[in-house]
Amino acid sequence: MNILITGIHGFVGSNLVIALKGHHSLYGLDIVAPEKEGVVKTFSWKDIETTSFPMQFLPKFDAIIHLAGKAHDTKNHSASQVYFDINTGLTQKIFDFFLESSAKKFIFFSSVKAAADSVVGDMLTEDVIPTPVGPYGESKIAAEEYILSKLRSEHGELKVVMQRDKQVYILRPCMIHGPGNKGNLNLLYNVVKKGIPWPLGDFENKRSFTSIDNLCCVVEGLLTKDVASGIYHMGDDEALSTNELIALMCEAMGKEPHIWKMNRKMMESCAGLGTLLHLPLNTERLRKLTENYVVSNEKIKSALGIDRMPIRAADGIMKTIRSFTAESTE
Repeated sequence: MNILITGIHGFVGSNLVIALKGHHSLYGLDIVAPEKEGVVKTFSWKDIETTSFPMQFLPKFDAIIHLAGKAHDTKNHSASQVYFDINTGLTQKIFDFFLESSAKKFIFFSSVKAAADSVVGDMLTEDVIPTPVGPYGESKIAAEEYILSKLRSEHGELKVVMQRDKQVYILRPCMIHGPGNKGNLNLLYNVVKKGIPWPLGDFENKRSFTSIDNLCCVVEGLLTKDVASGIYHMGDDEALSTNELIALMCEAMGKEPHIWKMNRKMMESCAGLGTLLHLPLNTERLRKLTENYVVSNEKIKSALGIDRMPIRAADGIMKTIRSFTAESTE
């Protein structure tokens, strides 16, 4: 297949190139265009505007994977409009291009944060009514809604084959990790590496993660199998607690974990006081550190005809942590 990948030089894009280059011809679309092994050519965004670069001069793409976007800024330094300009605006542009192109499959990387900032109940499933909080999730759901609006008939129902036999997948992964990724796992790793005790061991929260290896397998499946269009959540099979994460990190570093089970009620009282006094540990931060966020991956596994993801959650985490350890010793 000829596959166009936006944001191809990012973390997920680079891993998809490694996973797909052996069986497909890959093209990039990005704000930078360095040569990359396994990529035939990287185009710029102006190249897909038919007024400046007629579509007939582009390769005939079989599939488009849209990764390009503004990542979630946990420090809230980014202006809200930036998210909508990039996460919503670029998605509209590339999806309109897809509808006019010869490509038959479109995979949009949204986020579970487009569905919910917090999980109510046991786990997050695709039938949840989206209630994003903040510009990141709101811009992602706006992009999803644009895509769906293009697929709906006059009566509001999704078109089955879109008249031209195109298939569209909205993928909502939870936290993606793997070697080379500098995300929240790396922040926790640096805390644990310094030997700082974790005081919230009394909170046995569970969170879902997405190993980059599992994600690449799912994308390969969507490209090569006849899967129905729709919204699919993505995560590893097993959810892990923060205590389990810390234990895995310490195992990778050859250290003993320092997990303190400070009284839960006492920590909640301290957080409440922190809210009043504007301290770093406040009620909202404690909630974020200790809440459950479990994502169901049953729909995507059923669609792909698999019983389980190829990589266990703990194995994927260990691979990521070992990459941090290797980098710190270089």
